[in-house]
Amino acid sequence: MSTATTFEEAAAIVGKLASKPSDEELLAIYGLYKQATVGDINIDQPWAIQVEARKKWEAWNDQKGKTQDEAKTQYIALANEAVKSYGVKSE
Repeated sequence: MSTATTFEEAAAIVGKLASKPSDEELLAIYGLYKQATVGDINIDQPWAIQVEARKKWEAWNDQKGKTQDEAKTQYIALANEAVKSYGVKSE
């Protein structure tokens, strides 16, 4: 199976976790997802008072320089860890 297909499956599963990961884990997942789908950050840094937007920006900026394939591979690994830790909702 290709990395792109596995990445798409991992992204779908992350949305179905049985319980919510920590904010730190969610930010790591977010940063890798953005790097994998968009590439290096391409937006201005939000103001410090925009706390949530700033944290997301920082999480994405932390991934700067990784190729999209590297980010996808790391995202898949992180998603698999989250599934082991939190399980997946049954539909």
